Amino acid sequence: MSHAANHRAHASLFSPRAGFITLLLLALLTAPSSSLARLQDKNANATRQRGDDDVVRLHSDLIVANLIVTDVGGLYAHGLSAKDFTILEDGVPQSINSFFAEEAPFAAAILIDMSGSMDYKFGLVRAAAASFVDHIREDDQVAVYGFNDKIKQFQDFSDLHDISEYVWDAKAEDNTRLYDCANEALDALEKRSEKRRAILLISDGCDTTSHKATFSSVMKRALSLGVTIYSVDLIDDVARTSGSGNEILELKRGESELKEFALQTGGRYVHSPQGDKLEEAFTHIVEELRNQYTITYYPSNQKRDGRWRKVSVDANRAGLTTRTRKGYWSPKS
Repeated sequence: MSHAANHRAHASLFSPRAGFITLLLLALLTAPSSSLARLQDKNANATRQRGDDDVVRLHSDLIVANLIVTDVGGLYAHGLSAKDFTILEDGVPQSINSFFAEEAPFAAAILIDMSGSMDYKFGLVRAAAASFVDHIREDDQVAVYGFNDKIKQFQDFSDLHDISEYVWDAKAEDNTRLYDCANEALDALEKRSEKRRAILLISDGCDTTSHKATFSSVMKRALSLGVTIYSVDLIDDVARTSGSGNEILELKRGESELKEFALQTGGRYVHSPQGDKLEEAFTHIVEELRNQYTITYYPSNQKRDGRWRKVSVDANRAGLTTRTRKGYWSPKS
């Protein structure tokens, strides 16, 4: 480096601006640790004050309650607003975060039992599924799954009014992997943005071969995600009373679980041993999904203890009946 260059570099180091920066760095480096700690505490407190609401939201879990409201004649009640409802969680009133009364798109997964015992009912089930898809609106999304020893997704979520041809080609055979199929459908529904999400579960028996999910795990997950389960029971009435001892017990278990899925999640249980009520039932389910109210709230109980929380939504007007999920398990920290 030339003498002139050395001189310029030396001068820049001791310019007023450089001197100020140097002194500032030295002050910070030599400041007592207690001073730095006070500065950090001050900034942290300011951040907490600005972000209190954000912190509460981050550690809260929005609860979605899809609600069916009917009058004394069994007709859907329209024209209600948030002030017409009271939400209780474990008996404690909750503040409504949002309220939707308009027809909103839904996402639904149809789960079809394809085990061997479904053989003569399979045609009716496929026809009912096709009828359901034919009645959806433009923005509604429907996926179709089949289950026996294997789980097959015949159709991904779509608003098409035609059911996949693969459903018509499927055969009824093997055993019943119901829980695993329901769990896979919940995986898919969890990724959906729709507030109204449902499963249509059609079976004529009970689970026999699932190895990933259980009845309890599926129930807990459906409630946590706010997914409504509509269950169609095709179990033969004769078989559930005149079969062998073990067979009767298994079929009763299947019936009980199908009922419980619907009851706990706010759905509907349909008993149709011959499959003759399927199309009517599916038409009613589409109509019901269109006539729901959706209420959301953040629980006042912020504990993340994994315990069961009972939820009830009551109408404040006389003569109205409500149906929604029975509760949920709070997440664990």
